[in-house]
Amino acid sequence: MNPKNIRNFCIIAHIDHGKSTLADRLLEITGTIPTREMRSQFLDQLDLERERGITIKMAPVRMIYRLTTDNQQQTTAKNHESSVVSRQSSNSEYILNLIDTPGHSDFSYEVSRALAAVQGAILLVDATQGIQAQTLANLKNARSAGLTIIGAINKIDLFKDEDAERLELLRKHVSNVLDIPEALIFFVSGKTGKGVEELLRAVITYVPAPQNEEGISRALIFDSFYDNHKGVVASVRLLGGEIKKEDGIRLISTHTNSKVKEVGYFTPRLMSSSTLLGGEIGYIATGIKDPNKIKIGDTLIVARGLSEEKISHLALPGYKEPKPVVFVSFYSEEGEDFEILRTGLEKLKLNDSALSIEPDQNEVLGRGFKVGFLGRLHFEIVSERLRREFGANTLNTFPSVLYKVKTKKGLIEIVKPEDLPNEYEEIWEPMVRSEIIIPATHLKNLIPLQSVFRMHDFTTSTLASITPGFADEQIKVTTTMPLAELISDFDDRLKSATEGYASFSYEVIGYEASDVRKVDILIAGKPISGLSRFFPVATFEREARKAVLRLKDLLPKQQFVQALQAVSGGKIIAREDISALRKDVTGYLYGGDRTRKMKLWKKQSRGKKRLKERADVKISADIFKELLRR
Repeated sequence: MNPKNIRNFCIIAHIDHGKSTLADRLLEITGTIPTREMRSQFLDQLDLERERGITIKMAPVRMIYRLTTDNQQQTTAKNHESSVVSRQSSNSEYILNLIDTPGHSDFSYEVSRALAAVQGAILLVDATQGIQAQTLANLKNARSAGLTIIGAINKIDLFKDEDAERLELLRKHVSNVLDIPEALIFFVSGKTGKGVEELLRAVITYVPAPQNEEGISRALIFDSFYDNHKGVVASVRLLGGEIKKEDGIRLISTHTNSKVKEVGYFTPRLMSSSTLLGGEIGYIATGIKDPNKIKIGDTLIVARGLSEEKISHLALPGYKEPKPVVFVSFYSEEGEDFEILRTGLEKLKLNDSALSIEPDQNEVLGRGFKVGFLGRLHFEIVSERLRREFGANTLNTFPSVLYKVKTKKGLIEIVKPEDLPNEYEEIWEPMVRSEIIIPATHLKNLIPLQSVFRMHDFTTSTLASITPGFADEQIKVTTTMPLAELISDFDDRLKSATEGYASFSYEVIGYEASDVRKVDILIAGKPISGLSRFFPVATFEREARKAVLRLKDLLPKQQFVQALQAVSGGKIIAREDISALRKDVTGYLYGGDRTRKMKLWKKQSRGKKRLKERADVKISADIFKELLRR
């Protein structure tokens, strides 16, 4: 295959705009998947992805497409200064390496790694929803990566023939907002396949072939996973040269040497090959058994005949390290399952480099791990994968963020509120700048959320000039708010207030001094690790009462009375009691002296007292998730 006939591209979009469905049609058109084996969301391999209807992991696939005289086309693209005319030669065969990407902002790091491995991107817009917040965020990242961007308006099957003029107005709107020439914005239907082949030919026409370095065999690792037989398998983009089975390789950043066990392509299943060539995307079975030896963004090279000095200069820039913003401590339900939890987290980190993992210790729950995530959904997905894929039943603390605390001895960082020192001067909390895109008619419903989620610097602007008669005007709202508020139920409340029409993206911008109080929760007189939280001074008493009331509804009854207490500054600010389960221990008695019943009741009372003293109340993960909701 001529390297000039290779095209590496990805699909990027806001969540639920139809990326996976469009990928299905591309697989069908290219004959990559036989019709009898085809199923919806084919590239979504995790059960969780299918159940939730979202893409969690990027998915690479290699497709072969032959241009013939019958499907040859001439395309004219008008941009700001020139007109580009391109014609493909007949009977040309192309290798098309596609990477399907997630759309949710929690998985933006997956998208950034995919963008670094390709030269072009299809930016998908749902015709019924228009431009959303993550659309703009992905566009910005794709442009920063220097990619060629081709626009696609999806779900045109929902429009009738008489709506053609309306669709053209939509194309003008998308062209204005995204600054993409109208001729490079295509109408497609991922469901019916209409327009998809034309879009595919546009990728061949406009996305440049990858550069092929001469004389050096090196590759960028953009993903990895663990195989019990092959060891760590690295997903790579080969920048030049070739890599084949039995080649000696070096991972530059970890100074690890190994021998290649297998190379091949994603079809999307692993398909072994004799050689992986420059410009291609594929996999390398490294044979390495220790997951810690592989780093996403590392450079893999064939080191034969190269000096150590030369090798050190071949390292690629790699990726910007992701910064976790949500922290949760995980503990195994049973102490002997600690190794299962540790192994599961290590293997998930290999497949999800955005995770940060540190050992943790709790007096009640024992050994565990403090895990950092990119958002609340990220936490929920990892927690569920631990349970399903590794059988690790866990107990987790309440999700928290990284606070900075000013003390007399200097600045310290804490994640757990229970780690707050007794004496401190100031607490700083992380802030985010959020961009919310919302129809103008729903703006009034967003205003009340400002006080609920402590928003400030609230500004609005019209997203773009909309051609009259197309749709309701869209407003972009920019606001600053604490990250702790964002990871609560902000998404749910926003969707509810706007009937599901709003979308948002965010970025962490720094820290601000905050007036918050620590509230501890005691159950049956014992502080429960993980339930301690920071609340704003203005609302901490009200939130404490809500917390104990909700716990009263959520916790099951025990054989003894459970006192639920919220404590702040050494004072009990809220209390509720969960009554004990009652068992009629005298039910089998009838008649006779009452003293027989009294003895049984006293015995029962002593038993409940002993149970209360030894009580070990456990909070399930489901209860923690419910407590997140307001």
